Amino acid sequence: MDAGQTAQDVARRSYGRLVAMLAARGTGLAAAEDALADAFAAALATWPARGIPANPEAWLVTTARNRLANTRRSRRVSEAATGEILMRLGDAQAASDFPDERLKLLFVCAHPDIDPSIRTPLMLQTVLGLDAARIASAFAVQPAAMGQRLVRAKARIGASGLRFEVPDVADLDLRVADVLEAIYGAYGTGWDAIAGADGDEKGLSGEAIYLGRLVAALLPDHPEPKGLLSLMLFCEARRPARFDAAGAFVPLAAQDARRWTRDLIIEADALLTLASKAGRFGRFQCEAAIQSVHVQRPIVGHLNHEAIGLLYRMLVAHAPTLGNRVGQAAATLDAGDPARALDQLDAIESDGKERYQPYWVTRRACLEALGRPDEAGQALERAIGLTEHPRLRAYLLASARPTTEGVDRAG
Repeated sequence: MDAGQTAQDVARRSYGRLVAMLAARGTGLAAAEDALADAFAAALATWPARGIPANPEAWLVTTARNRLANTRRSRRVSEAATGEILMRLGDAQAASDFPDERLKLLFVCAHPDIDPSIRTPLMLQTVLGLDAARIASAFAVQPAAMGQRLVRAKARIGASGLRFEVPDVADLDLRVADVLEAIYGAYGTGWDAIAGADGDEKGLSGEAIYLGRLVAALLPDHPEPKGLLSLMLFCEARRPARFDAAGAFVPLAAQDARRWTRDLIIEADALLTLASKAGRFGRFQCEAAIQSVHVQRPIVGHLNHEAIGLLYRMLVAHAPTLGNRVGQAAATLDAGDPARALDQLDAIESDGKERYQPYWVTRRACLEALGRPDEAGQALERAIGLTEHPRLRAYLLASARPTTEGVDRAG
């Protein structure tokens, strides 16, 4: 493998972890990102001539730390800190409560003084390594707009002189919702192949599941981490059946359940049951329950539309997000009521729906079912234009029958 490809692979696989390692010593996140960027540049300049080191990640961390040390010695820290997130990561005892540096930084970035609307994008970028374009796809906004929001947020934080410490155990509950949102965003990026990622690449999904396990262990009395982990495992269990032997996309209703990973389903069910014993409703528990109903279809021979409809009503009442409302409309259509499903789509007031591919896939299916082929064709064109994953795009291009399954609804 050549030097450029090695650097690219390390960046994709380990960027967030390397930034976390650099920032764990009290370095600001922006300074850590800058130092790591310089280290990658140095790698591209030296590896082709000197050879790829046996441990590329260790080489990059050492080079980045040397860069940070040189910066401190030359007293340019204050200049480098402009616009960055400044943080000091507490004492050794507090640090020992976190089994992973990235998880620690996720909780740090969920500071209550940060605008709630930017917390999750900030975590996705600075800790988990997603670029603005991929984050924008997840939030159904323009990449330029998301990039500007992130830059402004970092500038405001840096200008305010806000410093963060690892929260006390008592404060973790106040921040866990934002952390779970970021982990789910990372999982969704890997699952849905947002912004052109290959659906076969499990990197981000695997990282998200790993972090989900850590949060569930860190907060054993909190049901929502178990709900999120259950949701991700239900989805992950279906991964082997999402594409057929020829590589073509297979919608959920047509998947061969024998290819689902049984052990993951059993674990997901157990987690959901355990979470429900807390008696505290949560979004991720509800979404996991919806997936559990889907998993039961091959066993009972039919999909329990009534149960899914009830769960979606609860979910939308609790978390009326764009994705949840589109999912509710798709479930209504699957239950045989396209007119009501279309009404549910029309009732969504969100600028993001114009860029949200599942909205147009579901709308197309509703219009087809209602005998409005011209409008359905226009909706399909919009959906295809918003689909960057080549296999999903091929599926939509080839579709010639009414369907709501152009997107595998992972919850």
